[in-house]
Amino acid sequence: MSAETHLDQSIAGRFKYAIILTALTLVAEVAGGIWTNSLALLSDAAHVFLDMFALLLSLGAIRLAAIPVSETRTFGWHRTEVFASFVNGISVLLIALGIMYEAWGRFLQPQEVKSLPMFIIALVGLIMNLLSASALHQHSHDDLNVRSAFLHVIGDAAASVGVIAGGVIMYFTGWYVLDAVVSVAIGFVIFSGSWRVIRESVHILLEGVPRNMSVTEVSEAMRSIDGVNSVHHLNIWTICSHILALSAHVDILPDHKDNQTEVLRRIEELLFERYHISHTTLQAECTRCVEGPIIKEMRHRPRAAHSHDHSHEHGTCSHGHHHH
Repeated sequence: MSAETHLDQSIAGRFKYAIILTALTLVAEVAGGIWTNSLALLSDAAHVFLDMFALLLSLGAIRLAAIPVSETRTFGWHRTEVFASFVNGISVLLIALGIMYEAWGRFLQPQEVKSLPMFIIALVGLIMNLLSASALHQHSHDDLNVRSAFLHVIGDAAASVGVIAGGVIMYFTGWYVLDAVVSVAIGFVIFSGSWRVIRESVHILLEGVPRNMSVTEVSEAMRSIDGVNSVHHLNIWTICSHILALSAHVDILPDHKDNQTEVLRRIEELLFERYHISHTTLQAECTRCVEGPIIKEMRHRPRAAHSHDHSHEHGTCSHGHHHH
């Protein structure tokens, strides 16, 4: 467990660093956007706000994951992370709509913008973004949360580049409609980002099968283990970005009946190694065991007590097995 906790602490440290940088950028861009009358800067600020919200949520999720499991919440608070992502996605979508509305007004009536200060503020924003991105990059493969935060920050950097370019062009040409054009472009970036976050979190909340995984493929793999006759009632779902769960009924062949614990253990190892599924609940059954004893019972009719033992020994066996 210590490796996981260590990873979480390392991620938390990087998140704090990224949050401080992002907060500074946000303040600079909101104040700057109002002062220079640049909608592009304000829309970039909206994008930054989104990021900061995402980063705060992610940090919160790590803190919540550390809360122990309770009687009423057997999976702890891991799910909060997914729910928070969903809320984040919706809020960003609304901000993007607001930007589009404002930009439309500017297309109809372009307003003058102080392009030089706007350029300088956007440049500062870009540098901050790149610092945050480099802090998050290392863990962006380990955790959905960090990945989404990292993508946010990269999207931000791209938006800042757009604002910088717009500022330079307006400084030399005085073509102020460009401010609205850049805002709309950033609005679209925000739209696509929020849509991705919403889609992903809804899929998890609806207990969807984890992405890049098929039930058929997993059950085939389970069936390939020696001693497994068939697999049914198979469920695979995501608890939060790095915890996958699976439950299934495993039908075991009669000659493997005695070492069924070993068969289940091999299935669990396979699931963990190949698919990173750490929460498995397997129930062993033996449907073919039931057919055998009936014939024996008929042969051993005179020894009634003995035949009773036989049927009892070879009867269907349900064996729950839980493994972390």
